[in-house]
Amino acid sequence: MFALWRALARLVRQLSRRLGRGGGTTAPGRLLLRVSPDALDRLGGDLDRGAAVISATNGKTTTAAMCAAILERGGTPLVHNRAGSNMGWGVATALLDARSGAGQLGLLEVDEAWLPRVADALHPRAYLLANLFRDQLDRYGELETLAERWAETVAGASGARLVLNADDPLVADLGRGREDAAVYFGVADDSQALPELQHAADSVHCRNCGAAYVYDAVYLGHLGRYHCPSCGRRRPAPAVVAERVELEGMDGARLALRTPAGSAELRLPLPGLYNVYNALAATALALELGAPLDDVAPALEGFAGAFGRVETIPVPHPSGGTRPLSILLIKNPAGANEVLRTLRLAGEPVDLWLALNDRTADGRDVSWIWDADFELLAGHVGQVTCSGTRAEELALRLKYAGVAASAAVERDLGRSLDAAVAAGEPGRPLYALPTYTALLELRDLLSDRGLADRWAG
Repeated sequence: MFALWRALARLVRQLSRRLGRGGGTTAPGRLLLRVSPDALDRLGGDLDRGAAVISATNGKTTTAAMCAAILERGGTPLVHNRAGSNMGWGVATALLDARSGAGQLGLLEVDEAWLPRVADALHPRAYLLANLFRDQLDRYGELETLAERWAETVAGASGARLVLNADDPLVADLGRGREDAAVYFGVADDSQALPELQHAADSVHCRNCGAAYVYDAVYLGHLGRYHCPSCGRRRPAPAVVAERVELEGMDGARLALRTPAGSAELRLPLPGLYNVYNALAATALALELGAPLDDVAPALEGFAGAFGRVETIPVPHPSGGTRPLSILLIKNPAGANEVLRTLRLAGEPVDLWLALNDRTADGRDVSWIWDADFELLAGHVGQVTCSGTRAEELALRLKYAGVAASAAVERDLGRSLDAAVAAGEPGRPLYALPTYTALLELRDLLSDRGLADRWAG
């Protein structure tokens, strides 16, 4: 009977894609999990090389895509949820491509809250846990609660390899007592350090004794080099390290990489320190899964970005020509701050189109925009257009930040995008900063206009 349900789910996926009603990444898995609650277990059994799971608050889609690029360069056949549908039904949909005897490895991006259930079903051979930031508190709750669930999950993962961010105290703690199974990654270039912890920093207290961490260097949010002055707990030494980082604004970054397999220099075509962390995480996991170091630099240097994460799409201008539309997802204070920090490096004032939604997948509580440091862009912005279901609140936030005294406000995404494109000259970059569901709506809009594929992957 399960074979019949699996065939039906594949048909639903095919029809959904043909009819243009989404990418077929959600409905097939929902159907399968409803009629067969153990579908993840059954489908995962067809992965001859087992599964590796990737979870984080920020960057998991890009990290998974980077890791896939490295592994596929070496010819590893993957089952991978490329479009970023990472809840249980998205994972189930991706696993419809699993074929016993095909030598496949499951490389699966998993939502933070879904990780325990997916791990219980798939028994992964490797976990990549990259960061935990405050995000969607109305769904996830406090970070410590989520960290405890992750800790319970990895505690039961006997025999699995743990790839962990040494610079995130909550994540690094997951490897304590499991040093034989853990490999850490991190940054070791204090030229990229911030002057102090940002006011929106999330994890600043030792989980062992409760004392406040002392930071010797802060790189991103609460990520950095830290130690506890009370009990002596400190950041683990990372094995995969960015020893030198040069950020080049929206053009990308250069880094010197050190790994247990040797060293490499590479130019990453994606901007920001957050993408350096994504590259480190992807490299660490790929090496653990058997990829040679020689595949890392070529794969990352040729990486074109993941769905909605620094994609650039030419959009027609009403007077002729096009404007390059660069899309950068923002969804919580830490991630937004890194995008803003990167845009600040642009050599001239930037034009912005921002879209803030408060749908379930975004999180109903949008108060996080008041913790994002939009003040970073004060004096560095040209035209500003705000859209989405909470466009007015976003415009108010920008006003208080000194970014835009009177941003254009239009809730309708299509009309607002047209206005933003028309407000600048052809050839001038326009930066789109949407929240998650606004990103999906933007993708559909651009697809309907023939400017982009509906779904990446």
